[in-house]
Amino acid sequence: MKFLLLLLLFLSLSAKITSGDRITGRPFATRSEVYAVHGMAATSHPLATDAALEILRAGGSAVDAAIAANSCLGLMEPTGSGIGGDLFAIVWDAKEKKLHGFNGSGRSPRSLTLDKLRQEVAALGKEEIPAHGTLPISVPGCVDGWTQLHGRFGVLPLDEVLAPAIRHAREGFPVTELISHYWKISARVLGEQPGFRETFTREGKTPAVGEIWKNPDLATTLEQIATNGRGGFYEGPVAERIAAFVQEHGGYVTVEDLGSHRGEWIEPVSTSYRGIEVWQLPPNGQGIAVLELLNIMEGFPVKDWGFGSADLLHHFIEAKKLVFEDRARDYADMDFHDVPLQRLISKEYANELRAKIDPAEAKQRIDTGRSQTDHGDTVYLSVADSAGNMVSLIQSNYRGIGSGVCPPGLGFGLQDRGELFCLEDGHANVYAPGKRPFHTIIPGFATRDGQPWLSFGVMGGATQPQAQAWVLMNIIDFGMNLQEAGDAPRLVHVGSSQPTGSIMKDGGEVALESGFSPAVIEELRKRGHKIGDRKGLFGGYQAVMRDSKKGVWVGASESRKDGHAAGY
Repeated sequence: MKFLLLLLLFLSLSAKITSGDRITGRPFATRSEVYAVHGMAATSHPLATDAALEILRAGGSAVDAAIAANSCLGLMEPTGSGIGGDLFAIVWDAKEKKLHGFNGSGRSPRSLTLDKLRQEVAALGKEEIPAHGTLPISVPGCVDGWTQLHGRFGVLPLDEVLAPAIRHAREGFPVTELISHYWKISARVLGEQPGFRETFTREGKTPAVGEIWKNPDLATTLEQIATNGRGGFYEGPVAERIAAFVQEHGGYVTVEDLGSHRGEWIEPVSTSYRGIEVWQLPPNGQGIAVLELLNIMEGFPVKDWGFGSADLLHHFIEAKKLVFEDRARDYADMDFHDVPLQRLISKEYANELRAKIDPAEAKQRIDTGRSQTDHGDTVYLSVADSAGNMVSLIQSNYRGIGSGVCPPGLGFGLQDRGELFCLEDGHANVYAPGKRPFHTIIPGFATRDGQPWLSFGVMGGATQPQAQAWVLMNIIDFGMNLQEAGDAPRLVHVGSSQPTGSIMKDGGEVALESGFSPAVIEELRKRGHKIGDRKGLFGGYQAVMRDSKKGVWVGASESRKDGHAAGY
C-alpha cells in the first residue's frame, strides 16, 4: 500500500511538472531548442541549413553561410524564393558592434509609365495590376544583395559560397512533402505562363514527395554569378536573356533596368519593448508595423492577461487594425513619398492609437488609405558565426514562384512584386517608373543592453508583422523559450482594409490556430470578431539567439514547415 501511494504521488508530481509535451510544461511545444558554441543556422530546409554549416566550418562568415543557404533555398524551395526575387537583411557586425540594414528590392521598369500601365491593365479587362505574367515583373534584387553583402562581410570567395547550391542543382535533391504540395499548386496557377512548364515541370508534372529533382540550368546560372559576381546576372548573357524574354511576352524590363540596379544600405530603426530594443528596416517594407504594434501593446497588462486570453487576443487584433491602416496609407518607397517615419514609431503616437481601442467591442469600420494585399510566400533564415556576427535575411519571389514567367535555360522564375503598386493618383504607393513597390518581407532583430540578442523572422505576407510581434511577446511577456515562442498557437487578422474600398469591411476576419480555448473564441465572437477558418496563413519562423552569459548560440525553427536549426 505504501508503495502504491508513493507511486501515485510520484505520478501526480510528474504530471504537474510535465503537464505539456515537454519538460517546460507548454502543451504546444514540439521540440527543444538547439544549442551550439561556434555557430548556428536556422532555415526552412534541412539541406540549406547543412549548406550554411558547411560554409561556417570552412571558415566562412555568417554572411557567407546565409548566402549559401539562400542559394540552396532558391533551388529547393522555389515556391517561396529564388534569384528572380528580392532580398532584405539586417546584419550585426561584431567588429564594429553595429547593426547594418540592406534593402535589396528592385525597381519598376523605367520605360513603363503610369498611363501606359493603366492602358495595359485595362486591355486585360482588369482594374488592378495582375498577379502573373510580365506586367508585375520588377527588377530582381536578390543577386545584387548577395554580392553587396558578400563584398562587405564575406570571407570565402563567392564560388566557394555558391558551391553547395550548384552541387545540389546538378546532382539533384529529394523534394520534401510540403514543397511538393505547394509546387503542384503553383503549376496549376502558373502552368500557362511563358517558360514555366519547361523550367518547373518534367513532361508537365511537378516533383512528387521524395523525388530527386535536378536543375542544371540554375546550376549554370549560379556558376555565372560565382565567376562574374553581379555582372554574371545583371550584365551579359543572363541579363540579355531575361530582358529579351520579358519584352517578347509584352513586358517592359530592359537590359538597362537590370544593369543600373543597386540595392541600398540603410539604417535600421527601432523602438523599445519592456527594455528590449526591437529593430526593423524602414519602408518600402512593412517592418515598422512591428514597432507600432509593440508600442501599443506595451501600454497594456499583457502578462497579467495571460497567453491565449480573450483580452490579449482582442486588444492585439484591434491594435493590428489601427496599425495596418497606417500601412495602407503611408508605407511606400521613401524616395517617392514623405513617410512620417519617426511619428509612426513614436510612443506618443502609440498612446493616441491605444486610446482608440474599445476593450469590449471590435471595430467594424476604420477610415484608411488603400489596402495592400495579404498574399505572399517567402523564405526567412538566420545565421550566426564564431566571431559573433549575426544575419537576419529574408528573400522572396512574392506569390510563390512569382509571375510564373521563366526565361528559358536559366532555371528560375521572375518575381511579381510589381503587383503591389496601385493605380490611384496621389496614393503613396502609386506606380511610377524606377520606383520600389510596397514590400511585405521583413527581417527582424532585437538587442538587449546594446548587445546582439535575437535574429528572427516569420515569413508569410501580411502575417509577418503580426507574427513577429506575437513571438516577441511570447518570449518577453510570457517567458517562453525560443522554440516555444514559435510553436505557440498564432492568430492572424485579415481584411484590415480592402483593395477596392476606402474602409475596412465588416471588421475583417480572425484566423486562429488550434490551441485557443472554446471559451476564448466565444468571448471574441461576443466582442464582435468574425472567426474564420483560413489555413496556411500562420507563417514560417526561424530564430537565432545569443546567450551571452553562457557563451552559446540558441536556435529554433518552424515546426509547421520543413524548418531546421542546427549548430556546430
